Amino acid sequence: MMKKWGNINYKNMISFLRIIKFAFFDIGRNISLSFMTVFILVLMLLSVNVLWSIDVIAKQAVGSVKKQIDISFYFIPTATQTEVDDIDKYLKAQPEVTEVKVLSATQVLDNFKARHKDEKETINALGELSENPFGPTMIVRAKDPNDYKKIIQAMNVPEYQKIIESQSFDQHEASIEKLNTIIGRIEKIGLGLTILFAIISFLIIFNTIRVSINTQRAEISIKRLVGASNWFIRGPYLIEAIIFTIVSVALTFVIVFVAAGWLDSYLSVIFASNFSLTNYFKSNIFFLGSLQAIAVLLLTVVSSGLAMRRQLKV
Repeated sequence: MMKKWGNINYKNMISFLRIIKFAFFDIGRNISLSFMTVFILVLMLLSVNVLWSIDVIAKQAVGSVKKQIDISFYFIPTATQTEVDDIDKYLKAQPEVTEVKVLSATQVLDNFKARHKDEKETINALGELSENPFGPTMIVRAKDPNDYKKIIQAMNVPEYQKIIESQSFDQHEASIEKLNTIIGRIEKIGLGLTILFAIISFLIIFNTIRVSINTQRAEISIKRLVGASNWFIRGPYLIEAIIFTIVSVALTFVIVFVAAGWLDSYLSVIFASNFSLTNYFKSNIFFLGSLQAIAVLLLTVVSSGLAMRRQLKV
């Protein structure tokens, strides 16, 4: 019994190796179609990765813009430290507030001088004053841009308003909205290209298998006559689909990492944080690679299966 099972396993192994051999032989025989198939699959995957990269960069950009949004409260010069500390504690207790930074009157004056150091008239006029004309400043940041309205309402208290000289709300809602609009349009174009390349890939793979079967129709007939199983006949074409998937995904990620490395030098200038597109792909390579490989494999196997179903009727 053991010898029998050993013989069966050995025969299966030999059959499998022959199937792989026939698959590579078919690819070599139809090298131009095989190259075109891989090329279109790579284009499809690149469009997917471009979409993914745009989404990652967009989220980083929106996050950077949101971090720049704040509201500043400028206090009158006579505001006491106790009053400012009271407002500081009050704002930090608000659930929408993430950070409160207080600048003393002296710090505000020093910042003003630094900003206008090249304006001699302004500095001279400031030097003629006997007292510091500035009061303390409080800079408040919230979790979300929409929370600033709640903070302004929370500060609308008579005892606080009497010591607040003015306030400025540095909002970038228009910038965020414009950025999201541009990103949305790019994503729609990218999605359209992905679908287009997927359809082209399907047609090319379908025709590649169809042409391969037609050129080997006599060989397939002989295989049938000598008792070859359906798996032995269909196997090489399924192996081809797997080879197309592996090669296209590998080539795509080589291109993606080269492009990401080139883009990182520009992104480091735009984003103050240590954002790296290369690091993002490295940390998510297993998830992204598996997802794209499964998608391409399904596409290639389905198109190959349909081609075989229509052509293998000998």
